Amino acid sequence: MSMARRMPEPYGQGSGANLADILERVLDKGIVIAGDIRINLLDIELLTIKLRLIIASVDKAKEMGIDWWEDDPALSSRARRSELARENAELRERLERMELDGWQRTDERAEEEEAP
Repeated sequence: MSMARRMPEPYGQGSGANLADILERVLDKGIVIAGDIRINLLDIELLTIKLRLIIASVDKAKEMGIDWWEDDPALSSRARRSELARENAELRERLERMELDGWQRTDERAEEEEAP
């Protein structure tokens, strides 16, 4: 009678489902990693670095009130269009002021020429 020997599963097999479950849970619930790095010399603080890392799904981040990527022109086409529209309006306003200023100067010159 031979005993069936159970061979261990090769590394990486079977853990895919577990990893997917863990990732789904982390993205669903969110996770925060925070840390500070301080460099002091003789009780004088030379450098402080505060690190904050949040890992969450987009929906969970929005629930928490985090949506900075929606307003960043480098990450959002809507924000980029909004930024371009704002810049365009600002340039039009500057151009109008310059044109008005130019017309006023032309009027002032004409008045000076008419004066005896």
